[in-house]
Amino acid sequence: MPKPEKPVLPPPPRGARPRALKAVERLQQEYPAATELDHKNAWQLVVATILSAQTTDRTVNLVTPKLFARYPTPADLAAADPADVEVILKPTGFFRAKTRSVIRCAQDLVERFHGEVPQRMEDLVTLQGIGRKTANVILSVGFGLPGFAVDTHVNRLANRLGLVSTTDPAKIEKQVTRMIPRREWGGFSLRLILHGRRICVARRPKCEQCLMNDFCPSSTVRPRSKSKRLF
Repeated sequence: MPKPEKPVLPPPPRGARPRALKAVERLQQEYPAATELDHKNAWQLVVATILSAQTTDRTVNLVTPKLFARYPTPADLAAADPADVEVILKPTGFFRAKTRSVIRCAQDLVERFHGEVPQRMEDLVTLQGIGRKTANVILSVGFGLPGFAVDTHVNRLANRLGLVSTTDPAKIEKQVTRMIPRREWGGFSLRLILHGRRICVARRPKCEQCLMNDFCPSSTVRPRSKSKRLF
């Protein structure tokens, strides 16, 4: 049986790698802490990341202390009454779906991984509520392993910065990770997310406030031309 052909990556835009390395450096300076989700271990990070969909990290950080105080381990949450969990998660929005996801995820961990968060991508993506993006966050932040998460913010910024010329998340992940050191993968993707939320927003990016407007090809801020000397 012939092996499936690997997807062909589009060629990177001209100057993509130098821009990527500049972006890594600038964003490190602007956002020293790559993630704003409070957590004490990989299990708490899993839950917090699932809850962060369609809400702010601040809201998640207000909810998780109460959740973990009542259900500190995967086994505790796996056996929880969904109605009780829904009350705690309600401020995060879509709380019924999120309740189902975190309880099922906890049950998966107990039943298949002895209550421990696995450290392999192929295992993480089998858990309820965890896709490749979330798995990459868990790998990089929870375990210090290489992982480049691509969400809507990373997709948008990677294209605006001229690092890629595709909107396919898998191709963006492969292309960007070829340009920067492995140790920077996780932090860079998470900092792109933070910058996309605060500055490089979808509809009206705040280019005048952006620390990368001097090399971003999409910037609306243009360097002032040098005035001619009159004397």
